[in-house]
Amino acid sequence: MRIAHIVCSYPPYFGGMGNVVFQLAEEQGRQGHQVTVLTPGHYETKEIAAQDAPTQKKHAPALQEQMHTVKRLAPSASYGNAARLPQITKELDGYDIVHLHYPFFGTANMVRRFKKKNPHTPLVVTYHMDTRATGWKGLVFALYNKFWMPRILKSADALIGSSLDYIQHSQAAFLYATHKQKWHGIPFGVDTNRFMPREKPDASFAELGLDPVLPTCIFVGGMDSAHFFKGIPILLKALYLLKKGGMHPQMILVGGGNRRATFEAQAKALGLSDMVRFVGRVSDASLPTYYNMADLLVLPSTTAGEAFGMVLLEAMASGVPVLASDIPGVRTVAQDGGDVVPPRSPGALAEAIAAFFSQDIESFVPRMHAVRAIAEQKYAWGPIAAQIEAVYTSVIKK
Repeated sequence: MRIAHIVCSYPPYFGGMGNVVFQLAEEQGRQGHQVTVLTPGHYETKEIAAQDAPTQKKHAPALQEQMHTVKRLAPSASYGNAARLPQITKELDGYDIVHLHYPFFGTANMVRRFKKKNPHTPLVVTYHMDTRATGWKGLVFALYNKFWMPRILKSADALIGSSLDYIQHSQAAFLYATHKQKWHGIPFGVDTNRFMPREKPDASFAELGLDPVLPTCIFVGGMDSAHFFKGIPILLKALYLLKKGGMHPQMILVGGGNRRATFEAQAKALGLSDMVRFVGRVSDASLPTYYNMADLLVLPSTTAGEAFGMVLLEAMASGVPVLASDIPGVRTVAQDGGDVVPPRSPGALAEAIAAFFSQDIESFVPRMHAVRAIAEQKYAWGPIAAQIEAVYTSVIKK
């Protein structure tokens, strides 16, 4: 098939949505399809680039596409991850499948208009996440979700959600209730060859001034304004409570953006400098090493803006159990590889981390093998791409 993916952000921008499309496009290319990704020509803001310039110089370049093509289109207007790509309708001519990854403010409605003019070209939409914010931006999102989002989703021949649990609790729940026949629950996947259990890298611990023997947690996620829901302040407060109670787990925070300096200042103010290391954005080549340093991944997300949690899969494939917020979609994955806690509760998060590390050390290895097996059996990209191909085939036949 000739497949066009349309997504608002893409590697090397550090975000789950673009990475999902990258891995799916690569897998579809390996399976013999002709795959093109259409995305804005800007992939990171100057602010983020400036914040993490030292990290970018230190590490290797990001992943490079090998089995698919990427067209980075110049936007006529952009703001954050929103971009208007007026040339998109011409770019979509000649494809067997158009696959829009929602949300994509500025361009999603152009894809809807393309579908209206080309009704015989199948359109599949993956609903990645709700759009939530405060202030004037929240008002814009609310108006868009009320007027345009239903029209965009209804124009699709098929709709995909990473879990039906998430969709039924999302801003698109009313469309699930009225158009159940269109929806397919297909999880995102993980590259189990790239992320796998390995020996703890002692040299990496030494570089960060950490002890490989001590309990080590990891957080991986964006620290820019677009990822406000990641819950880093909750995590820092939980670490403060643990330290106050006499427990000192080490915490590695991977990710960067315009809020990183604020989080570092908060950690320092809480007296966590001896426990916490902010390593900034890291290259795709070095990311697996950071997972291999960890005993536990923590994802303390605060809102349904976190719809799935790709980092949960990356940790599980690396043999690392997970602890995440009990929110729709995220809990579906987290309960496969670990446990969940109430969101926005530093106390509950601290108790769960303490409980995890109070377990018998001999249980760690079996748990590592168990979460790795789940990643291989349920979340490998090959079978997931096959499920998506089945959706494509069903709408082409119509």
